[in-house]
Amino acid sequence: MAFSMSRRCLRLSLRAGERLPASLCWRIEQGYVWLARWSVGLDPLTLGVWGPGEVVIPALIGLSGLELRTLSPIVVEEEEPSSLMEREFLEEQLRQAAILLMLSRVRPAEARLLQLLDWFGTRFGTMTSQGVMLTFGEKLLTHQQLADIAGVTRVTVTKALTSFRQAGVIAGQTGGSLLLRVPPSELL
Repeated sequence: MAFSMSRRCLRLSLRAGERLPASLCWRIEQGYVWLARWSVGLDPLTLGVWGPGEVVIPALIGLSGLELRTLSPIVVEEEEPSSLMEREFLEEQLRQAAILLMLSRVRPAEARLLQLLDWFGTRFGTMTSQGVMLTFGEKLLTHQQLADIAGVTRVTVTKALTSFRQAGVIAGQTGGSLLLRVPPSELL
């Protein structure tokens, strides 16, 4: 008689700002995660952002110092990755890395932040008649989260968002959403 034990997968519900083990494969059911490489004395290097329905497999990147952090409250389930899932993740990772590399070269920092918001709108936003509605779970990302992802300071983010609001480029919405009133970028 042969016994086969099925592997039990983890299912986690976490708050914003918590870490997930970067050594496992995760399917995101709800919420958003951010993968970054952290080095002592340096700012985090953003490697990608994933949302509902997506799979993230940080171990395939092959770098040390990777951290997978929650950007919003999340529900994730551990997956046993197939070779197809691994290939699709690496293809998506390559696309995101190219976009993030292009974004890192945008100057001034305010323009970089606006292009990051545009990219988020393209990936995760909802098109409305007024523009792109952007939410990350229950609210928009904090100024510090945006600063870390964009590679700028929190003060720069705060000043830029204030300037964007005054210029009518963005508008805060009830429920913590952000309305981005610029047309989607053709650069990204």
